[in-house]
Amino acid sequence: MQQLKINGGHRLVGEIRASGAKNAALPILAASLLTADDLVLHNVPDLADVRTMLKLLAGMGVKVQREGTDVILNASTVTSTIAPYDLVKT
Repeated sequence: MQQLKINGGHRLVGEIRASGAKNAALPILAASLLTADDLVLHNVPDLADVRTMLKLLAGMGVKVQREGTDVILNASTVTSTIAPYDLVKT
């Protein structure tokens, strides 16, 4: 199929909310260490791996604030670059 043609009398408008994905959220959370500015993430899933990453970042000195599915991070106060073993062990 080379094309898909849709005939209709109404133009599509509106908004959709994409579901949060752990595998997308984790590297973005880690990237928060690269800026001293506030980083606001929306629709972050409340999963064990995400909570562990937030604890890890907080333990390194990142200011972490969670409001529902939003997460606000600020890494301007990082005090350590060493991850606590109990959080990163497999």
